[in-house]
Amino acid sequence: MTELDHRVRGVDHVAFPTFDPAATVRFYRDVLGFPVVHSICAAGWGPENHPDFIHFFFDIGNDDRIAFFYYFGTTPEVGGADGAKGDVYARFGAEVPEYFVRSRHLAIHVENEEDLLEYRRRLDASDWPVEMQIQHETIESIYTHDPNGYMFEITRAMRPVTPQEDLDANLTIEALLDVVGEPEPTFGKLFARKAELIVQHAAGWEPAR
Repeated sequence: MTELDHRVRGVDHVAFPTFDPAATVRFYRDVLGFPVVHSICAAGWGPENHPDFIHFFFDIGNDDRIAFFYYFGTTPEVGGADGAKGDVYARFGAEVPEYFVRSRHLAIHVENEEDLLEYRRRLDASDWPVEMQIQHETIESIYTHDPNGYMFEITRAMRPVTPQEDLDANLTIEALLDVVGEPEPTFGKLFARKAELIVQHAAGWEPAR
């Protein structure tokens, strides 16, 4: 596969709906300290049935932003209030595993452990205390849910990711795509296919090294 040149420079913004703009502002601006940097007030936008709305942005560093839409006159029922789990955007039945519900989340990063613990202190003193603090592989993270039910993560690197790990990631994804293209994909089949790919590529790695 031809490698495409990489032209993007990070996240401009991610955006989510909210039914509680007051709590959203308290969480991101007043608890975490992310300043409001932009807002758009839109009346009569789009088709006739499109409600008036405000689109507001918080600075999360590095010229990146997190943004929210508040639609006037829209009630939480539009998001499926009968669902047992989820957030204002997506609701899930009680039978859906918690790990599936929580897999969709936003993670932002800080420089070091001191900064991570400072955000933990701010959250623990608020209405949204930290729910988990976990070290996994190369990062350490704290997690909570924001006022809208979105899983929110702050993370710091414990060490740099090596070029060998990048290579491993690409082999893993290549194996994954092969396995899910066949019937009944399993974790075991993934590792078996990855082993085959390692053998296929090994001859070319030694001269490069």
